[in-house]
Amino acid sequence: MFDLTGKIALVTGGANGIGQGIVKTLAKAGAKVMICDIDEKSGQETAKEVGGEFHKLDVTDKNAAEQVVQDVLDKHERIDILAANTGIYPEVMIEDMTEEDWDNIQNINLKGMFFIAKPVLKAMKNQNYGRVILTSSITGDITGYPGGSIYGATKAGILGFMRSAAVEYAKFGITVNSVQPGMIATEGLKKQLGILSEKGAEAVPMKRLGEPEDIGATVCFFASEEAKYITGQSLVIDGGQIIPETPDVIL
Repeated sequence: MFDLTGKIALVTGGANGIGQGIVKTLAKAGAKVMICDIDEKSGQETAKEVGGEFHKLDVTDKNAAEQVVQDVLDKHERIDILAANTGIYPEVMIEDMTEEDWDNIQNINLKGMFFIAKPVLKAMKNQNYGRVILTSSITGDITGYPGGSIYGATKAGILGFMRSAAVEYAKFGITVNSVQPGMIATEGLKKQLGILSEKGAEAVPMKRLGEPEDIGATVCFFASEEAKYITGQSLVIDGGQIIPETPDVIL
């Protein structure tokens, strides 16, 4: 386990799913975790479980994001790690898509990431240290599926932001990287896909879906001193899902 003892970590979308896995893994590595989410009940429960703090936050509210960052800085004086993880993934076919659909998903997944990253990066620049890890996806950058065009566009956009941010902030001791999960066994995936999520495991060479903590482990790596010379990079965590040329090659 990477040693993050004493580090202050802020995780958006940390109350459930992949975000909760990130929170638990960071806490296990010794970090003090600030959990930001709109789900107050689960967020409070998760914070209690890991000995962290909960901050209710709608990432689409720029002023609220800035205030949360300031509240954390006022109490802890620094933010060492940002895991910007908030995201939604409703399926909307292109011909059925409305401007409201586009704006809603983009506002949460892409603009919401920017709203939290900007004030955190400013704080990290002032302290000459920081680790930023963004949650992207294999969808958009590598793969696609019917109904996933908006979601994929936002996740590919996160990678574009990451690369330029990495260049802008490298001289200030800040690294900016991302994780690209494949199919991860979360309640959200099960609700969306139902039995298809079980069948989806057949498309993975490892024959199983990933666990939220699998993503958390990669976040811990990027947040660690061992990854201090890595920036502007993204790591796919998908059990080999994107490797086979055709489904029938999976034995």
